[in-house]
Amino acid sequence: MGMSEAADRADTFVPHGFAEQLVDLGEIRMNYVAEGDPGSPALLLIPAQGESWWGYEEAIGLLGSAFQVFAIDLRGQGRSTWTPGRYNLNTWGRDVANFLDLVVQRPAIVAGNSSGGVIAAWLAAYAKPGQVRGVVLEDPPLFSSQAAPPYGPGMMQTLGPMFAAWAKWLGKQWSIGDWDGMVDALPHELPAFLHPGIGFMLGDGPDSGAFATPPQHLREYDPEWAWAWANDTANAGCDHADMLAQAKVPVLLTHHFHMTDPDTGRLMGAMTDIQAQQARRLLESTGRPVTYTPLDAPHTMHGPEAQRYADVIAEWAKTLC
Repeated sequence: MGMSEAADRADTFVPHGFAEQLVDLGEIRMNYVAEGDPGSPALLLIPAQGESWWGYEEAIGLLGSAFQVFAIDLRGQGRSTWTPGRYNLNTWGRDVANFLDLVVQRPAIVAGNSSGGVIAAWLAAYAKPGQVRGVVLEDPPLFSSQAAPPYGPGMMQTLGPMFAAWAKWLGKQWSIGDWDGMVDALPHELPAFLHPGIGFMLGDGPDSGAFATPPQHLREYDPEWAWAWANDTANAGCDHADMLAQAKVPVLLTHHFHMTDPDTGRLMGAMTDIQAQQARRLLESTGRPVTYTPLDAPHTMHGPEAQRYADVIAEWAKTLC
């Protein structure tokens, strides 16, 4: 399957409360929303793996009074172009930098969750001067999403086996699509430590119908993303420690719920305490302001705790010059 545009997947999408737009970045068309007063400070939101912009929908409504909020679909997610073989941090980071140039057109705060937080860290290090005022790293998997990190457990000791299962059973660009087979296989194929997280990863909830169909956020997602993280090509040419040591703007790093299996060292969560502290150390080595905030919060705090998320962003933003 070659590159796929939103029009090719038109029957996938559902309506949302904010108007969506497309911008041509050259290789891809990026989908986004923009809400709030253009005279307000700019805030760009980068979603997690398997999430589209609308995971921030409630938070956008709360943040729109203080910021002009932009929320994007990264390549391979949502209505943005799917690009087989072209999923890695350098490519995603350049896409967002191009978006800042073409659409935002002024210095912005950039906030990303999970892998979106790693992309925000990329922008802190490698964006052009004047593009970024500061970055919010919302529970990012720094080091833990690498195959062989210098600190703590790596990808296959965290959610890597789940991502590998997505790639195996769903296939790149949903070329296999055996959802029922995957649901049946996960309890047997995943390490026991990940079993409590199966419901979360498959979108289960009180009204979900117990995995009967793929949740909307996964329907809008190219499972090749998952394979890129499971086989470490997502990190090609982008070492996390080197990236963090080159941050050039103020950083807010949050660290949410996590636990480590004492018998195997497997991590349920984004980072261990050691990984979070090493990320903090590297960021502080740059001489830029770093705020480290541990939170008793879910990984995607911006969704279920949107008001708390908006408050954290707004308070930290007051510290920026």
